[in-house]
Amino acid sequence: MFHFLRQLGQNGDQAVSADQTPPDYGHQRPTIGLALGGGAARGFAHIGVIRTLVAKGFKPDIVVGTSIGAVIGGCYAAGKLDQIEEWGRSLTRRRVFGYLDVNFSGSGLIAGGRLAEKLQEGLGDIKIEDLPLRYGAIATEIGTAHEIWITRGRLVDAMRASYALPGLFPPQQVGGRWLMDGALVNPLPISAARALGARLIIAVNLNADNFGRGTVIYDHGADAAPIEAAARGLFAGLGEKVAKRRFLGTAERPGLTTVMVEAFNVMQDRITRARLAGDPPDVLISPRLGRVGVFEFHRAQEAIAIGAEAAEKAIEAVGEAVAALM
Repeated sequence: MFHFLRQLGQNGDQAVSADQTPPDYGHQRPTIGLALGGGAARGFAHIGVIRTLVAKGFKPDIVVGTSIGAVIGGCYAAGKLDQIEEWGRSLTRRRVFGYLDVNFSGSGLIAGGRLAEKLQEGLGDIKIEDLPLRYGAIATEIGTAHEIWITRGRLVDAMRASYALPGLFPPQQVGGRWLMDGALVNPLPISAARALGARLIIAVNLNADNFGRGTVIYDHGADAAPIEAAARGLFAGLGEKVAKRRFLGTAERPGLTTVMVEAFNVMQDRITRARLAGDPPDVLISPRLGRVGVFEFHRAQEAIAIGAEAAEKAIEAVGEAVAALM
């Protein structure tokens, strides 16, 4: 163990890059599995975590992801981490809106075609079984609620199924099954990483920074003079600006997407807590991302830095876990 920690200390604060040659910890180290959780825009923190782990010599042999975790993990497995990081850092508010091809006639408010085209452009027809490491994306089957581990087929298809947030993105048909976001059943896929052969599990929870949330308000009721909301449709006010306010919400009133995502986050947080209690990882990395909104994709640079910082704090624990299993 002390040999590991001494080597870690000798590395200092060198630049974190997934492409640099990692320190040699020998050939007997345990198989490392990386479980990447969901969290929308906060998922860019996974990039910082991966780069830090790899730079310190803890290169994962197995990567399993849910939702945005499946996207970042898949890009890493395919050797495309640089590309998705570059794309993320280039995002602005305007560019993010450019990817939101709103569609009110389908099974999701966002058709997802523009984002899918970007993934297709970067990954092409890469198949999971051709990746240099074991990979799995978690999805949920419509109708049966089965937890589906996508471990073969086109990588892009697996990613799209795993992040198909109900009501926001349309479900994807993969292998004859209609699939939606895996966070409905397994937001932090520790169990999948273990089943795929990992002996040491490192999990990254993007939604741990929930101080002050999820408590009980024990006394609540109506105001003395309640304000009656007018019954209006989504386009009642006419005009693009009014429609956007109804869709995205305002400071005074949550919009449709806010309500959907908040409801999803509550469910995801409760499921994650329950599954962590029953099947904890060997090392849990919890980036403090509370100040980064789930739709704030333009803050990728900040999220990446927070992920790297959290991973740095966990390096000693990772080294101790590796040493204990050797």
